[in-house]
Amino acid sequence: MKLSKNAIIGYPAGIITGITYGLNPLFAIPLMNDGESVEAILFFRYAIAALLLGLFLALARHGFRVSWRQSAVLLLLGLLFSSSSLLLFEAYRFIPSGLATTLVFLYPVMVALIMAALGKRPSWPVWLSIAATFGGVAIMTGGAGGESLDLRGILLSVGSALTYALFIVIVNRSRVIADVSDSLLTFYALTVGSFVFLFFMLGSGVDVTAGLCSCSSWLNLLGLAILPTIVSTATLAVATRRIGATKTSVLGVFEPITAIAIGAMVYGEPLTPGIIAGISISVVAVTYMICVTKR
Repeated sequence: MKLSKNAIIGYPAGIITGITYGLNPLFAIPLMNDGESVEAILFFRYAIAALLLGLFLALARHGFRVSWRQSAVLLLLGLLFSSSSLLLFEAYRFIPSGLATTLVFLYPVMVALIMAALGKRPSWPVWLSIAATFGGVAIMTGGAGGESLDLRGILLSVGSALTYALFIVIVNRSRVIADVSDSLLTFYALTVGSFVFLFFMLGSGVDVTAGLCSCSSWLNLLGLAILPTIVSTATLAVATRRIGATKTSVLGVFEPITAIAIGAMVYGEPLTPGIIAGISISVVAVTYMICVTKR
């Protein structure tokens, strides 16, 4: 099997995206256990990430200038990306997290449908991989688990999936931002998200400093800003531009796999036969897609 240069870069980047984003519980749960609010965590996560990436770009003498047309697209991307997180956290208030995770993983289907509407129809192996990975995620998270199905939670989860799907498609298809580097695109998306979560935090009236009384809390915020935010968003842009929106979205299955692994290894959550089966199905589906498509 011979992979193209874009595939050699894009597939690992997509896998890294899923793995690093799946590390969210590793850093966020200790903060929440210490009493920090979700609103403040989201703000600090994006603000610290934008600051660190901005400093890196400045030290690397990377230009920040973009055109007005590019600014409009980057603003839209930032709003979509941050909205996806907001909608998901709101969904957790109404439905079980397992069901929310399953519904959010509808985004590969949405990406494929949007791309098909734009004239870029995925091949049947990709469609098969989408179906298999979605089935794997449903098995991993236990679906609805027989619990209450609040329509508000379902709509919020689907909205989170749709906004994330639109983010991926625009990064892949927009010619306006084609010459904006992956790192600069990430910086502006995170900067917009910082302001979104700042307004969200101030509007909620929460205590911003609650739970931030130790060095470990700030280290968790730093870890949250670097791995599930900077690295995940940057590699998402890399993968989307090199292997396409649909294949990148399928690789997002490594997010719930990583989150479940963290739960089992760090927090002692049960690793059931159903979870193992779901992970196995998803990994086989992704491996099949990579082997068959090759580019």
